[in-house]
Amino acid sequence: MKKGNVAALLPIGVFLVLYLGMGITFEYIMKVPMGFYNVPIVVVFLVALLVACLQNRKLKFDDKLEIMGRGTGDKNIVTMILIFLCAGIFVGVVGRSSAESVAYFVLSIIPPRFAVCVIFLVSCFVSTAMGTSVGTITLLTPIAVAVSQASGFGLPLCVGSVVGGAMFGDNLSFISDTTIAACNGQGCAMKDKFRTNFAVVLPAAIVTLVLIFVLSLNADISTIEIKEYNLVQIIPYILVLAGGIIGINVFVILLMGIITGAVIMLVTGALDFPTMLAQMGSGAAGMFETAMVAILVSAICALIKEHGGFDALLNGIKKVFRGKKGGQLGMGLLVGAMDIATANNTVAIVMANPIAKEMAKDYDISPRKAASILDTFSCIFQGVIPYGAQMLVAISAVNTMGLEISAFDIMPNLLYPYMLLISSLIFMFFIPEKKKQ
Repeated sequence: MKKGNVAALLPIGVFLVLYLGMGITFEYIMKVPMGFYNVPIVVVFLVALLVACLQNRKLKFDDKLEIMGRGTGDKNIVTMILIFLCAGIFVGVVGRSSAESVAYFVLSIIPPRFAVCVIFLVSCFVSTAMGTSVGTITLLTPIAVAVSQASGFGLPLCVGSVVGGAMFGDNLSFISDTTIAACNGQGCAMKDKFRTNFAVVLPAAIVTLVLIFVLSLNADISTIEIKEYNLVQIIPYILVLAGGIIGINVFVILLMGIITGAVIMLVTGALDFPTMLAQMGSGAAGMFETAMVAILVSAICALIKEHGGFDALLNGIKKVFRGKKGGQLGMGLLVGAMDIATANNTVAIVMANPIAKEMAKDYDISPRKAASILDTFSCIFQGVIPYGAQMLVAISAVNTMGLEISAFDIMPNLLYPYMLLISSLIFMFFIPEKKKQ
């Protein structure tokens, strides 16, 4: 093992202290709504980058710029950023109105007794198609509240089912930030990661569905009001989802979705051309912060690696986690710790990627398995932390409808993230990965 330098990890420590410290102060002391998301994460990463630049006095500043340039110019980083932008444009073109259409369509053909199961399944589909858990929660939580009030199902169970289903798609979708970051960071094809991931998430989703049904058996059921819906607008989502499963290049998939969505929106009159162009721009702009974080983290990590920080971290991990199974658990806990600190699963994956890639080599973990572990564990932790965007958005959506609910009401009903953790550990320790043919 190479001798590492623990001091080289200082930039990561500075980032975590500043971001976590300000987030806790804003959220719990100053009571600022969405406190963690008022912290300028790009600014905090710039401070961490400055700390990294001040270290390693053996290198001139020009040499450090060259090292950062190699890190940010990596093929996987460039690919990741381009996919982020294309995915943002796709969501901007297609919009998010189709989520309600899917929900009301399924509710119209399924008996009211299964309404909460329907909410979970629709949330799974919508989040997988849209690639955003927060967007799914924003759209479907009002429907979950309406179902709860009209049908007699418990509000925490309905909202928890939406949040759980949203994390299903956040973990699995081809256009999710987390999938893009994990696959490109580990250098694996999205279809390979999807197939590895699907085997883990399917049992968790099935068990969750059964548990939701059992928990909803005692409710007094009444009729649910079904609003108007339009299914034509979900065609681009289905095409993107199907193309990803088949294994079509992700850029081709997104281009196909953008063109199809644009045609449908214009022909149906849902958007006019100037509005559609504006939404394309806003969709891409919505990815700017994520793209900038990816650039800054790659620059910071390049300097840390050059200064021996990754060697020190890997040496410490090897002392605690032994063998391939231990290495997989260590990788999952690594990204989980990053997520707890940042409350952002995409950022957690981007930060963990370079370390996880070294771990994958040392522990003989395939790129698709490494990408699956990073994505899955980041979504597990992100789905249950009470200060994450998903939880805060769900609570806010309920509050705007004149009702009250807390994170601690919802957390016991987050069945899917808990089942996903159990399923992940079972596959990690008891079901060996099949060798790729």
